[in-house]
Amino acid sequence: MTTTFDAAPDPTLPVIDLVHPMPGFPEDTHFALVDLDGSGGLCSMRSLDHPDLRFLVAPPHLFFPDYAPELDDVTVEELNIASAEEVMVLVVLNPGDSLPTSTANLLAPVVLNTANRRACQVILEDDEHSVSTPLVAAS
Repeated sequence: MTTTFDAAPDPTLPVIDLVHPMPGFPEDTHFALVDLDGSGGLCSMRSLDHPDLRFLVAPPHLFFPDYAPELDDVTVEELNIASAEEVMVLVVLNPGDSLPTSTANLLAPVVLNTANRRACQVILEDDEHSVSTPLVAAS
């Protein structure tokens, strides 16, 4: 699928509704998930409220196979999650000049209920994750 930055939202794209806005973006609650590489791995989460706003997201297992955030009861209820099979976790990527300088926000993943397309960014309460975890280990 090809999309340009100034394209009108495609009605066939998966639209997700945030149950509460991401921190810093109080007016943006409707997003389209755009597959950027044809594999569903690298996506753009594009605001339908402000088309210039986009977040680069990816399933965490692509870079962090052991990443398994635990959801609290409030998140499960807000997203109306009935089973683990309905859950998709995405991490927001921060592209650098190269892959070694690119990072992922593992402290605040985006959790999506694939059955009803409700989502939210969850801020985990732990000390082991960071908002800027390198995508590749330093060599």
